[in-house]
Amino acid sequence: MQIKPLYDRVVVRRLEAETTTKGGIVIPDKSAEKPTQGEVLAIGGGALQDNGEQRPLTVKVGDRVLFGQYAGTEIKLDGETYLVVRENDILAVIEEEQAEEKAA
Repeated sequence: MQIKPLYDRVVVRRLEAETTTKGGIVIPDKSAEKPTQGEVLAIGGGALQDNGEQRPLTVKVGDRVLFGQYAGTEIKLDGETYLVVRENDILAVIEEEQAEEKAA
């Protein structure tokens, strides 16, 4: 089954939260906060403007995004949990930096 969001909505799969701190302390599942990063799986056709036209969304499928902890609506589909958020609930797109090889 596939899901196609409408207008400015985006379907996101939450990425797993870190379970170990930088200092090596293991955080139990019950104490861990909901992850606020995810991968965009589907996007709507665009935001509806006052003049009736649709503005294309800024995010695209495959983007890694940052969103508010309580943003959107969780849905279960085929045993997996997804999040449906509006584009304006997305705070940032996370860009992976290319690792540059340094000459020795």
